[in-house]
Amino acid sequence: MQPAYVHSPDPGGSRPPESEVSPDLSASDDRQRLQRTYALLTVGVPTLGFIAAIVSAFVHGVTRAEWILFGVMYAGTALGIEAGFHRYFSHRAFRGGRFVTYLLGGLGSMAGQGPILFWAAIHRRHHGATDRDGDPHSPWLHGEGFTRKLRGLAHAHFGWLFRTDRTDWARLTPDLLRDRDVIGINAQYPFWLAAGLLLPAIAGALAMGIPGLWRGMLWGGFVRIFLLDHVTWAINSFGHVFGRRPYPSKDHSGNIALLALPSFGGSWHNNHHAFPSSARNDHHLYQIDLSGLFIEGLARVGLVRDVNQPRRSARRAPRKP
Repeated sequence: MQPAYVHSPDPGGSRPPESEVSPDLSASDDRQRLQRTYALLTVGVPTLGFIAAIVSAFVHGVTRAEWILFGVMYAGTALGIEAGFHRYFSHRAFRGGRFVTYLLGGLGSMAGQGPILFWAAIHRRHHGATDRDGDPHSPWLHGEGFTRKLRGLAHAHFGWLFRTDRTDWARLTPDLLRDRDVIGINAQYPFWLAAGLLLPAIAGALAMGIPGLWRGMLWGGFVRIFLLDHVTWAINSFGHVFGRRPYPSKDHSGNIALLALPSFGGSWHNNHHAFPSSARNDHHLYQIDLSGLFIEGLARVGLVRDVNQPRRSARRAPRKP
């Protein structure tokens, strides 16, 4: 049974084919080194920044300005990832003009989780073979036994970043490749990433003087990236092992209420897998979905249109596998 929508979802939100890796699986040594270096930087640099911020907090304390910078940058980039990279670019759950594309594309790029085409291709590949062979970050493909399950959980959380393969971006993201604005933002990824570090540094300097440069970059930059990374990765790992599953399916996606706020609604993961092209993940009043509310706000002021939402009757009747 297919999910019922207010209107038909965009082709970008449909399930991609399960064979999503190009025929040539043998990556060159240079490609392997490049990918592993990028993965090491993605995981390692924010981790070092987070450790430095903790040390700084013990020595100097944390000012209100630092908390504000962290909160503002976290909220903006979390919306960029969940409302932007996830629902807008990967699933085409709603349509927006150039302003929305640059707003969500820029904020998502500042999160430091990779450029749009990489993020969308990996996520569409995940939906095409969830928790089966071909899923790039399933925790269920490493065998039985406690040790192997821990290894699978670590792989799903961040280990998959170090695995070298050739995801066919062109095959998975043809709609995005036709959008010149998306291509431009994708190519500008280093600029947006740098901006995500420099903006809180400059704001910190304005608020706290010269020491605010590094303190703003630490809390509004590296700490924010570190925490948002692990919240996003936790949906890949813990969100496919734990959590409630009101919609039975062939995968292991679960709803994790504790992560609803920090993930801006992304942790209602079973809801999302039941209705992948929906702009809203909250199916009950107690389910907080800040990204869904943000998208609804954009729609109310006319900045987005064609917002996909499952009908209430479909949400009341869980799907069968």
